[in-house]
Amino acid sequence: MQTVDFFTPVVDDPYWYGAIAAANSFSDVYAMGGRPLTALNLVCFPIENAPAEMLADILRGGYDKAQEAGVVIVGGHSVDDPEPKYGMAVTGLVHPQKVVTNAGAVPGDLLVLTKPLGVGIITTAAKFDECPPEVLDEAIQVMATLNAGAAEAMQEVGVHAATDVTGFGLIGHLHQMARVSGVAIRLNWQRIPFLPDAERLAMQGNTTRGGSLNREYVGEFLQTSDSVPLSIQHVLLDPQTSGGLVIAVAPERADALLTALHKHQTPCAQVIGEVLEAEPGLIVVE
Repeated sequence: MQTVDFFTPVVDDPYWYGAIAAANSFSDVYAMGGRPLTALNLVCFPIENAPAEMLADILRGGYDKAQEAGVVIVGGHSVDDPEPKYGMAVTGLVHPQKVVTNAGAVPGDLLVLTKPLGVGIITTAAKFDECPPEVLDEAIQVMATLNAGAAEAMQEVGVHAATDVTGFGLIGHLHQMARVSGVAIRLNWQRIPFLPDAERLAMQGNTTRGGSLNREYVGEFLQTSDSVPLSIQHVLLDPQTSGGLVIAVAPERADALLTALHKHQTPCAQVIGEVLEAEPGLIVVE
């Protein structure tokens, strides 16, 4: 398995930026039920205009997260760039008969989420000093958490499909899953876990351009009932950095999956909806 991802800083602390970027880079491998093995650093940094210690902290954060994941960093490439960027190209391994894709969801499956939502809104609020420090700290810990436990739980139990939740937000990634699986999805918004203060911060206007683009992306495929507050819709469309997995599992295996996720200490393990036989790609939130 080969994957690559890198991005500009999402938090001010260079160490945690590096750790989050590394965790995010491994996420596509975990989403397919795989195990990352090696990585190459990808670095853009303004070497003449920023202290070298900052770059060292970024790389140290990535290294520590790779150590936690059992990944060997075998090299990399750097570019002198006015805007910092960091991530990794990752090589992983999965048994060919155990690959999990986003295309296997079937009607009747339950959907399980492994990380709470709202990091885009929280980090946006932090840029304007509108986010309580403890809320940002919790968001950082969630972003830096590996999806390794979720991948192991999927392989232990056996699931139909999965996707990680990143730039397209929960709704966007589920729309992709539903479209390629030929199914529709119904979500119960009151069961979806959010990070503390995410809804309040969204109500105060700390939404992102990415969230607006995600709303345009899903278009008429998103249907929400009148009971869904606008602030909740913002969180459901919020772009996530190093988000969790959404897993489609047969209902008779759902309890076993939840037990396995708790055993592997994922940030959350919550049934948030179900897969329907209806127009492919449709997402209903009620």
